[in-house]
Amino acid sequence: VKVKIPFGNKNLDAIFTVPKKKLRYGVVLTHGAGGDMNFPHLVSLAAYLASQGLLCLRFTCKGLNIAYRAKAYRAVVEYLKLSDDYELSGVFLAGRSMGSRAAASVIRQLSQDDDHDAFIQGLVCLSYPLHPPKLQAKLRDEDLLFIRCPVLFVSGSADEMCEKQLLEGVASKMKAPKKIHWIDKANHGMAVKGRTEDDVMEEINAQVFSWLRENMELEHR
Repeated sequence: VKVKIPFGNKNLDAIFTVPKKKLRYGVVLTHGAGGDMNFPHLVSLAAYLASQGLLCLRFTCKGLNIAYRAKAYRAVVEYLKLSDDYELSGVFLAGRSMGSRAAASVIRQLSQDDDHDAFIQGLVCLSYPLHPPKLQAKLRDEDLLFIRCPVLFVSGSADEMCEKQLLEGVASKMKAPKKIHWIDKANHGMAVKGRTEDDVMEEINAQVFSWLRENMELEHR
């Protein structure tokens, strides 16, 4: 279902992937610095999660300014929270690369707001860009250290923007419950020599859903 989400004096293009059987939770997905919501990894993840009963809303926001991207992401969360079409008990924020930085920034902002804090269930970071390439001293960890909700990192062990040891070091300082799943030999784009893109995505999708299922407050609990 295609929708336009109001953002300032413009609209953000977005797509709902609606499950046949519905859980009470949703996932918001957005892309990295390049591309848009139709980036193959996001389309694949949305389709898989919807097949498992999770509503997925993915959206496009161009722009390389992280504050601008976070502002747009926050507008999407507000839109979903107030939606009459899809009444959710909670939502997980997710993104790829710069999109995961924007999601982390939004969660840090909303953690000051008790009402929103209960709506946000967790954060999924696909290829979190912990530092610029070859600039390991410039860590982008400021938002991660303030987050309290559960966090899943899915990163390549050969990611040139997320050195394995550095992410593990940041994770050890985080107050939030966290898990890191390493895709062996994957780079920042999740490409692995000798493996197909579909094969890598199967691993990522299964890991993300397994973690989401563990962290959802399922109705029978």
